[in-house]
Amino acid sequence: MKIGFIGLGIMGKPMAKNLLKAGYQLWVHDLNRAAVRELVDQGAHECFTPREVAENVAVVLTMLPNSPQVQEVILGKNGVLEGASAGTIIVDMSSIAPLVAREVAARALEQGVVMLDAPVSGGEPKAIDGTLAIMVGGPPEACAQVRDILSVMGSSVVRVGEVGSGNVAKLANQIIVALNIAAMSEAFVLATKAGVDPEVVFQAIRGGLAGSTVLDAKMPLVLSGDFKPGFRIELHIKDLQNALDTARAIGVPVPLSSQVMEIMQALRVAGKEKDDHGGIIQFYEQLAQVSVRKAT
Repeated sequence: MKIGFIGLGIMGKPMAKNLLKAGYQLWVHDLNRAAVRELVDQGAHECFTPREVAENVAVVLTMLPNSPQVQEVILGKNGVLEGASAGTIIVDMSSIAPLVAREVAARALEQGVVMLDAPVSGGEPKAIDGTLAIMVGGPPEACAQVRDILSVMGSSVVRVGEVGSGNVAKLANQIIVALNIAAMSEAFVLATKAGVDPEVVFQAIRGGLAGSTVLDAKMPLVLSGDFKPGFRIELHIKDLQNALDTARAIGVPVPLSSQVMEIMQALRVAGKEKDDHGGIIQFYEQLAQVSVRKAT
């Protein structure tokens, strides 16, 4: 099958590579020409516009930073819809505002093009090994048509509901992840300041009720002082902003999310916006004047 992939960033590039490894023919586009060349060297076809991608394939996947980029790539000049034929399926795997997903899908449907929103969770490591959690919104028939494609990139592919619901699920996911990292940060700064080895505390609690995927993924990196981005703070700020906007629009109080957003904004002001979101702990470390690291 011929597939298009637009957006070869930290997440998109390994996802596209997994599709190539699975034997799919891939047409790719990104503003980063080096990323495109890397995929071309592995067998992909280079395209210079989103329109060119859509002209060559039956399914177009997009993995972009936020709502404005999705709107531009799909709806804009030389965008996907200018090259798509009736029956084309667009799968937007970006994390964007649910309302925008619905608006773009409605525009696509006017041309007989179906759009699904299918944001992912798991960060760069799971993008690399093809074990992302993929949350899909859209018509059941279209979801079924692309399930095998999505299963190459994710170990969990769940249709949540109609278009837009995938991004609602992703907002819920991002709230839980952010609050988990903040809770972890508070707890381990407390333990370290109290004079207890944080690595030993980690081993003591990870098997109990406080254990979580977030704890297992982020705490070893914190202990090593490794804040290289798997998922950047600035991207989590974007997701939380979408969550806050959606919550306000439908009348849902999210006080904890608002507080974590302020922590992330403080880190952005401090120049740490490109750190991994596990770097939230640096906010607490600075306040407590302590460093949560593995004993040397």
